Amino acid sequence: MPHYTRSGDDGSTTLWGGGRIPKDHPQPEAYGAIDEASSALGLGRALSTDRRTREIVIELQRRFYLIMAELAVAPGKEIPQDFVTVESDIDQLEAWAAELERLAPPPSEFVLPGGSAGAAALDLARTTVRRAERETVRLRGHGHPVNEQTIRYLNRASSVLFDLARYEEQQSGVEPIRSRADS
Repeated sequence: MPHYTRSGDDGSTTLWGGGRIPKDHPQPEAYGAIDEASSALGLGRALSTDRRTREIVIELQRRFYLIMAELAVAPGKEIPQDFVTVESDIDQLEAWAAELERLAPPPSEFVLPGGSAGAAALDLARTTVRRAERETVRLRGHGHPVNEQTIRYLNRASSVLFDLARYEEQQSGVEPIRSRADS
């Protein structure tokens, strides 16, 4: 059986719990940006040779799938509890940030992405997460109920990805390239 349904050929998509909306509605824009971030993370994972980097990325990707599901629930429908981002999810991000900053202290100035292939992919994922965060905030601005913990999670995730990219550079044996040549 083919994996396509043809139901989206008219430019609409089905929400979790029923109902259809245009694909350019803020709701699929938000969860679509998170899907893009997860794919960028997958590239970072595939390019990394470090076990710890891959472990953290897999956990981020798993949470992103739950956030996509959380944001895809039709308005007025109950969000399954398994989808909901909670404080302990943010605590995990903060623990990873502390671990990574201990192992690879952050630079004191801006750096250019691209020190290694894995780090470059993680920096791309970081910027995609930032866009997903903006799209999620935009969705909330359109009156859609958005879990505040989800926005906090996306904000922290992008910071963790910055730290993870610097850690990945360190593990690859490269120094971050400063944004200014005279620094």
